[in-house]
Amino acid sequence: MKSRSIRKAVAALAAGTAILTASHASADEITVAYFLEWPMPFEYAKQMGTYDEALGVKVNWVSFESGVKMSAAMASGDVHLSVSQGLPPFVVATSAGQDLQILDVAVSYADNDNCVVRSELEVDKTNAGELAGKKVAVPLGTAAHYGFLKQMSHFGVDVGSMEVVDMDPPDAAAAIAQGSIDMFCGWGGSLRRALEHGNVLLTGDEKTELGILVFDVTSGPAGWVAENGDLVSKFLKVTADANAMWADEANRAEMLPVIAKDAGMDEDATMATISTFSFPTVEDQLSEAWLGGNAQTFMKGVADVFVEAKSIDSALGSYDGAVNTGPLAAAGGM
Repeated sequence: MKSRSIRKAVAALAAGTAILTASHASADEITVAYFLEWPMPFEYAKQMGTYDEALGVKVNWVSFESGVKMSAAMASGDVHLSVSQGLPPFVVATSAGQDLQILDVAVSYADNDNCVVRSELEVDKTNAGELAGKKVAVPLGTAAHYGFLKQMSHFGVDVGSMEVVDMDPPDAAAAIAQGSIDMFCGWGGSLRRALEHGNVLLTGDEKTELGILVFDVTSGPAGWVAENGDLVSKFLKVTADANAMWADEANRAEMLPVIAKDAGMDEDATMATISTFSFPTVEDQLSEAWLGGNAQTFMKGVADVFVEAKSIDSALGSYDGAVNTGPLAAAGGM
């Protein structure tokens, strides 16, 4: 995997020089980014055609490997909404000046984004200091990158002493299997595959206790959202309804095979993954615990960590303007 620089990427976004050969969708269709091997209830609605029906437009779905790439696609105009963009990639982009907005909390998943150390090293939380000087694959600017930095800080490991390689999770999972890296950081199916060759340093609960929240958002360019508020609200309403449907276990036998197909996974792996996810209700999302204030404060913390790690040049003074709860509140009233 060719190494990429966050600084260069965000500079390009800020300058508006990211891919300028955009093929803008016509008024009767939109393009939405999502992840494969990241099973969520919205995929049931996606497969059923519910979004197209509710929005009255054709929804084109495009899969991406990372939230950083989602930001670039939104900067170019190729993508209008991103479902389940990691919070750190969102923070990286907005810190660089890209005018994106958080529209909802897509999923919380402290146990499904983590770092895995190769078994042969016999390193766990009791001797994590031994990671100094080791080679780690991390997709820069993502939730996995933030979690990696916070964990190394917690264990007193100087990241500067490590060989950090910018690598997407599927490639990193292959690398740890081959023994070409000492530690993997990533999520989803790639994390499951990496765990076949190693162990985590901290559990999801242990990370949460350290203040390492792990959640994704639905995001979109502020200008496009402002021009298409009703469309965005309808989109968020379909997502919320799918989440509510999944919350009722009576519906899971019907939904699981459809979600698994869309995620490109078998049903057992899908259930194992989605069982580690939580999907806050619209009411919860609008509360102080999430988009009512805590998410904005947390974003500032994430940005400050990236600045300290010299991954980005500077943080915004506040991230309040990066959250737009209007469409979600409207969706809650539909």
